[in-house]
Amino acid sequence: MTTEHPHHPVHVTQIPVRWGDMDALGHVNNTVYFRYAEQARIDWLAAQGILDIVDVDEGPVIVNASCTFLRPITFPATVEVRTLIGKPGRSSLPTFYEMRCVGAGDDATLYAEGAAKIVWWNPKTGKSLPLPDFIRRMYPHD
Repeated sequence: MTTEHPHHPVHVTQIPVRWGDMDALGHVNNTVYFRYAEQARIDWLAAQGILDIVDVDEGPVIVNASCTFLRPITFPATVEVRTLIGKPGRSSLPTFYEMRCVGAGDDATLYAEGAAKIVWWNPKTGKSLPLPDFIRRMYPHD
């Protein structure tokens, strides 16, 4: 994946493909890839304790998401989603996702890659807030 900032790996999640994830064409429906990225993001945030501190006054929200579908995923499979982060902004953190199928002998093949921007915000006011320092520290300094 090419972007203007280097990516720093922060988490790996494995998700079994469910029969119901497939569409009429016999492969995982495009919308499900976004669910896989969401699950990986939630697993990562939970592992950092971020979900434990989220309350009604502040927390993360997604402001955009994208996915490039490179190869179809079919049942049965286990999808490994690698979560990476980019350089933090004032109130935002770019996140990136690499999806591979594991356990089938070709764990290196990239099936999809995506991105989502997390913004730290106040849900009562709808305004962004500066990222907490502990999130900034997750990105290695130059």
